[in-house]
Amino acid sequence: MYDCFGAGQQVSQVTFGGRDWRRTPQSAEQMYQVFAIMRQLHELLWYLVAALELPSARAVRRELRLAFTATEAMTRGPAEALLRLDIERHRREVNALLLTTSELVRARVPDPKPDYRGADLIGLSLNNADLKGASLRGARLIGADLRRADLNLADLTGADLRGADLRGADLTTSLFLTQSQLDAADGDSRTRLPPLLTRPAHWSASTGGTR
Repeated sequence: MYDCFGAGQQVSQVTFGGRDWRRTPQSAEQMYQVFAIMRQLHELLWYLVAALELPSARAVRRELRLAFTATEAMTRGPAEALLRLDIERHRREVNALLLTTSELVRARVPDPKPDYRGADLIGLSLNNADLKGASLRGARLIGADLRRADLNLADLTGADLRGADLRGADLTTSLFLTQSQLDAADGDSRTRLPPLLTRPAHWSASTGGTR
């Protein structure tokens, strides 16, 4: 599933003042370009808000707030300013701060903590796996069997969960898990979720544990 993190409304209603690209087709190309940047800024804001709510991130809370304020200010700029942004540089800077936050929070889990950052875990069986505090940032978990896995305090930033089997998995305190990641996965009534995320409607109501 695709999530624009509210960027579409920001571009149409704020950046372009309610202008409709269908009525002003000459603006369409610029609006598409601005949307691509705005979507990245809104995604960063979502992650920064999530990071600010983590009690173990107190040591970097000031830096997180400054990054949030700077990113939010960028979203309010005119189209021309947005198009001039070095968005890749800003993403790298914010991502480094989010990584530090992740490490501080995951330090609560005793070593060793699995490190699968960027790993190819497509279709892998991780049934009942202890993944507490694991780094799964950018991991490819397409179709992976994560039934009954413990993913508390696991960093799921950008993990590809398309078709991953999360039935019975515990994601209660998973870090940086988004609604779109859940929507792309499979789960059931026993899958434990962070309080601010919603159980997808297509998930099975079954409480069974077999495939």
